This record gives sequence, C-alpha cells and structure tokens, in this order.
Amino acid sequence: LAEPVFQRLTGPCKACLADAKLSSGDVDEVILVGGSTRIPKVRELVKEIFGKEPNKSVNPDEVVAIGAAVQGAIISGDVEEQMVLLDVTPLSLGVETLGGVMTKLIERNTTIPTEKKETFSTAADNQTEVTIHVLQGEREFAKDNRTLGQFNLTGLPNAPRGVPQIEVAFNIDANGILHVTAKDVATGKEQTIEIKGSSGLDSGEIDKMKADAESHAEEDKKRRELVDLKNQGDALAYNARKTLKEQGEKIEASDRSNIESAASALEEALKGDDAEAIKKAMENLEQASHKLAEAMYKQQAAAAEGSAEAPAGGQAPPVEPKKDDGDDVIDAEYEVKE
Repeated sequence: LAEPVFQRLTGPCKACLADAKLSSGDVDEVILVGGSTRIPKVRELVKEIFGKEPNKSVNPDEVVAIGAAVQGAIISGDVEEQMVLLDVTPLSLGVETLGGVMTKLIERNTTIPTEKKETFSTAADNQTEVTIHVLQGEREFAKDNRTLGQFNLTGLPNAPRGVPQIEVAFNIDANGILHVTAKDVATGKEQTIEIKGSSGLDSGEIDKMKADAESHAEEDKKRRELVDLKNQGDALAYNARKTLKEQGEKIEASDRSNIESAASALEEALKGDDAEAIKKAMENLEQASHKLAEAMYKQQAAAAEGSAEAPAGGQAPPVEPKKDDGDDVIDAEYEVKE
C-alpha cells in the first residue's frame, strides 16, 4: 500500500543529482533528515539510488536544529567560521519574448547573490515601448509560468525592428530580493522593478511546478520548436523584403517578382502551424534570394577589379562613390514581447 509513496522519494533525489550535474558516485555522504528517515524502506531506497549506505552518525530529529544553531553562531560571530551556507534560486527566472515563450536569464539552483544581463530588441518597426513581463518557473511558455511582475519601458526612438538594443538585467541580492532593470542603450532611459520574496512559494508548490514542467516537457518542446521556427521564418521574410527594397534594382524584374512571391508564400505559411510547410517556404525564399545576393557580390567584385586596373603612371578615372552596403548584413535578433 505504501509503495507509491516511497517511490515518490526517488524523483527529487534524481532531480537533485541532475541539477548539480553529478552522478551518484560523486556523492560522498547521504545524511538523513527527519524522523521518517528511520523507516527501513527509506534507507533501502537511499542505498539503491546512491549506491551507498546513508550516514547514520547524526540524529535525524536534531540535525536541522543543530545546523541552524551553527549557522546562527557563525553569523553572530560567536564561533570562527568553518562553513558557508549558500542559498539558491528554487525555480528559473526570465522574461516573456516573441511568441509567448519564456526566455530564462537565471536558471534554477543558481547560487545567490547573482546577476545576469541579456540584450533584446524590438519586434516591430517604429515600436516606441516594450513590455517586460517577469516570470518564474520551468515551463517553456509564459502563460504556464508564474508572473512576478510587469512594467513598460517607454520613449524608444522610432527605428526598424531589431535595431534598438534593450539591456535587461536580473539581480538577486543576498536577501533574495530580485531587481529587474530594462535600459535602452541608445537613449539611456531605464525602468526598474523590485520584487521581494521572489519565491513566495512553499516547498510543496515548488515541487509541483517542477513536476508539472517534467510531465509537459515533450509537449512544451514541440510547441517551442514551432514558435522558434515561426520567429525564424518571420525574420527571414522581413529581411528579404528589406534587402529587396534597398538592392532590388540590381536584378531582373522576374527575379524580383520571384522573391516577392516567395516572401508572400512564407508569410501565408506562417499563419498556420504546419512546420513542414513553413520549412519548405523558407527554403524557397532562400533559393529565390540567391539571385539578389549573387548580383550584389558581382557588382562589388567588378568595382574592385575596375579600381585595380587603373592605368599606370596616370590618375585613375573618377568613379562614383560606392554606397555603403553595411545594412545588407542582418544579425539575428532576440525580440521582446510586443
């Protein structure tokens, strides 16, 4: 009758090893805490999981109180420091990004105090504000995790999508207080939110969220892959149209038409959830765009060759200043929720 209850003990032990990136052979001692660990079956499970007998040198009823007393004495300075107690984040922390996904900045079990920064950008042209949605949890999508806070960074200058640089910083101090700051690199404008008791959950709720993430892991992975694919397709279509607008005069009208048609087909495919159709449309657009890339490189090579063949002993014939094609190099971008 009690077997299902005993088996529930194995999950947290294995998760602890996985989070620490250790194997059972790396563990020196297993200390039992709490009167229930006197049960023979519990000790048998410990030996089964860790491959060694549990340490029985301490009283399981007193071990927590003794540890707290020692730590209190160290903090008060009554005893010379002999150990360091490190607190960790029980769950991952992050923000919502394009497609409703959660982008993690601080992974669970990170030692605190800690700080992590990441740079994001806008998801639409002329976007003058971004919403910073602060999340806690292990699921892939924002709606499945716990909201800790939300604020807007406003006053961004009008610019094409992907150009603004928004630096988001997560800082957890020694007291466990989370400070989240969003700063526009160009203007220096910033907004900050302070979240006290960023956990606010008891151990049971934390374990439930972890178990929930594990049970939905495969489903979440497939959904996340589809959203990531759609984001890639959207960026590809946007960049293709942008490059075509800036450099389209270098290719034949028929080639321009092929690129426009392929971009439209991809945009239509992105309205659905057929991953294979999206991949095929992306491949077609990439193939159609090759003509434009070839024309751009040929023109650049011809200009360089003409400059190298200037007559010796005389002044090279004047040439028209070459337009800077730097905008043709498109960097992949992380995008903040619209």
